[in-house]
Amino acid sequence: MAEELTGGVRTLLGDPKKAVLKLSGPMIVGMLVQSLYNIVDGIWVAGLGSDALAAVGLFFPVFMVILSLASGLGVGGSSAISRKVGARDKEMADSAAAHTLVVGLLIGISLSGLTFPFLREIFSWIGAEGRIVHLVVGYARVLVGGAVVLVFSNIAGGILRGEGDTRRAMHAMILGAGLNMVLDPIFIYKLKMEVVGAAWATLTSVCVTSALMIFWLFVRRNTYVDIKFSSFKFDGKMVREILRVGIPSSFAQLSMSLAMFILNIMIVKVGGTDGIAVLTSAWRILMLGMVPLHGIAMGVTAVTGAAYGAKNIDKLNVGYLYGIKAGFAVELAIATLVFILAPQLSHLFTYSKGAAHISGDLIDALRWLVWFVPGVPFGRLTSAMFQGIGRGENALAVTILRTVVMQASFCYLFGIWLGFGILGIWWGIVLGNLTAAAVSFAWGRLTVQKLRLQSGLLGYQRA
Repeated sequence: MAEELTGGVRTLLGDPKKAVLKLSGPMIVGMLVQSLYNIVDGIWVAGLGSDALAAVGLFFPVFMVILSLASGLGVGGSSAISRKVGARDKEMADSAAAHTLVVGLLIGISLSGLTFPFLREIFSWIGAEGRIVHLVVGYARVLVGGAVVLVFSNIAGGILRGEGDTRRAMHAMILGAGLNMVLDPIFIYKLKMEVVGAAWATLTSVCVTSALMIFWLFVRRNTYVDIKFSSFKFDGKMVREILRVGIPSSFAQLSMSLAMFILNIMIVKVGGTDGIAVLTSAWRILMLGMVPLHGIAMGVTAVTGAAYGAKNIDKLNVGYLYGIKAGFAVELAIATLVFILAPQLSHLFTYSKGAAHISGDLIDALRWLVWFVPGVPFGRLTSAMFQGIGRGENALAVTILRTVVMQASFCYLFGIWLGFGILGIWWGIVLGNLTAAAVSFAWGRLTVQKLRLQSGLLGYQRA
């Protein structure tokens, strides 16, 4: 290939084990910083009182839709680019990047145009009343109006990941989260903008991050993909290839919100509001513990995508299985730590007099729930592999199987039907997730075997 290869592309085309580790590390760091920002942002908003917290909470479902679409398109674009990189087809990699941006910008503009005029009606319908309507509409106008920037930022990050440049993707994530943490108290309190200030802090930080991405992609132009809209030609096949992964990825994220909604209904039935408090607190801890897994998943998607594009199924298999082994080792270590430190972790959420009475229940919940965590890599990384090879519908099916079908079914069986109460819910979450992980992993292995037979490739090549 005549084109000069970047370090990220050389990583993608090299040893799959090293590639998974090298690509995952920066994403784990970036996502941990973003998780820290989410906590800090909540603390600053909490200082404004319960009405401000309620306003942000009411906007959350709308924000989830925007983020799900944005990150889904980022995954779709990343997958398409990595496959073209693996196939050594730079022209099509450039096309995939350009089409991802065009589709994303159109969706971002459409989201703003269709929802912005009706924000007050939307939140009134959801249930906002009085002062809270005013607060949530003011907050939403900023972020919905800037939806195109939020979408662009996610897509640009996906383009960098697709060509193996996770280090710069990490730098952008850290810049955005760090700037947001600095701007929050300034906008909210110093400038007396209150809850609207939190929205402006978020949008401003995303704008700065987007400006950095624009500099890398269009000014400095030292990325592998070269995006030139002057020669852009619409390719319906390319758009379908991107959306085949992107749309299911978006729906997969939304399905997790649906799963939590179903879980909350069952928890309220058997454990009341205290049960919700216990689940919410335990879930925050467990989700933070799974951040490394999501970073590994991004690496697996890129590596398996490049291997699939190169028609090297043995290399794909090595990257997929190594990702699972690494994910299992990391999550088992985290699960063990959470089990041991459950009393100390519980204290973070139950130190006040009003919450102290749920401390014992939270410790029990952590020590039960933590054991589904080591099984998650088998399903999550199978989903990542499916995304890498362009089978987004399979990835969506894996997520729905885990979150909606198995988890909900086992929770209902043990918690309600067999009458074990909230303990049965914990059992259901563990057994449902582990069962789904086993089924998903078997499906992933079968898929790789079929790909190997179809390709006729026998040997694993290191390049």
